[in-house]
Amino acid sequence: MPPTKPQRGSDSIKVERTQTGVRIEKRILKVLKALAEYLDMSLGDLLEGIVLYAFEGKEPFSDRLLAKIGEIKQVYELDLTSKHAHKLHE
Repeated sequence: MPPTKPQRGSDSIKVERTQTGVRIEKRILKVLKALAEYLDMSLGDLLEGIVLYAFEGKEPFSDRLLAKIGEIKQVYELDLTSKHAHKLHE
């Protein structure tokens, strides 16, 4: 179902969401959850935003937020980079 137009006087757009059982690397998930908490938003909202920016070839994070992500990655010992994408296995 495509998004509908925003209601008058509102910036929100009505969408249909679905529950999913996505498997994700444990430390990546911890960093994402911490970042969502830091930004006071749900994990789902954070992921939707990241994907929408990526679909347009835009960077989803400011330099300030990238620095914060770096701090969070250190806490959870996340040393994976984009070089590791599509090469992870259990």
